[in-house]
Amino acid sequence: MGLMDGKVALVFGVANKNSIAWGITKRLHDEGATIGLSYAGEILKKRVFPLAEEIGCDFVKECDVTDDAQIDTIFEQAKARFGKLDTLVHSIAFANREDLGGRFVDISRDGFKLALDISAYSLIALAKRAEPLMTDGGSILSLTYYAAEKVMPKYHVMAVAKAALETITRYLANDLGKKKIRVNAISAGPIKTLAAAGVPGIRLMIKYSEEMAPLRDRVTQEDVGNTALFLASDWGRMITGEVIHVDAGFNILGMTISDEEIAKIEGGE
Repeated sequence: MGLMDGKVALVFGVANKNSIAWGITKRLHDEGATIGLSYAGEILKKRVFPLAEEIGCDFVKECDVTDDAQIDTIFEQAKARFGKLDTLVHSIAFANREDLGGRFVDISRDGFKLALDISAYSLIALAKRAEPLMTDGGSILSLTYYAAEKVMPKYHVMAVAKAALETITRYLANDLGKKKIRVNAISAGPIKTLAAAGVPGIRLMIKYSEEMAPLRDRVTQEDVGNTALFLASDWGRMITGEVIHVDAGFNILGMTISDEEIAKIEGGE
């Protein structure tokens, strides 16, 4: 018996085998979930279809989340194929490269709108369509990052989008709770993914986080997948509106300085 036996999960945002969304998909599938996948853009098709074949998934649809008609279509197809939905995974984020580097004050108006539309508003759009299919309650999950709470280098417009996503999570949780639909976000530590490659200095961020985080370890897609499984399953049935940090404890730190650096400083006094 798996934790997700008899449950249907629709996952948006798988880009390749290194995607956090793929780590989540594998864990849900391993525990018995029937999976549906959605990807963004023709360029990702050749990467996503082989992954779908690995898990025997025959529901793989392209969807531009800025287009309401396309969103309507995929949920109509999901209803026809599965009849219901138990889990929705939102692992979608995009910003123009020029709005991630440079100075925060130079973020363009159009770039701001684009990042917020794709990375944050899309959660509302997907949840609205998922609600009628979650006839027995359900779990909606999204992915966020600590830059929503504190200033992180070069994250800029995406930090604003993630902050919006976390607020949307709380409001959706309140809205949909009456139907036993839970809405949570996972704040993952830095992971080398296709999306993260657009953030300047991501390799250094990963290395620094591993060296400074209390657990002194690197967060993986599997770690996030395990937490997503918990939240999607009945084990998480009384958790909603939360942002769960899966970052080896990095978010609890007030000053990130190593014991070795402290020893050097004290030794020099």
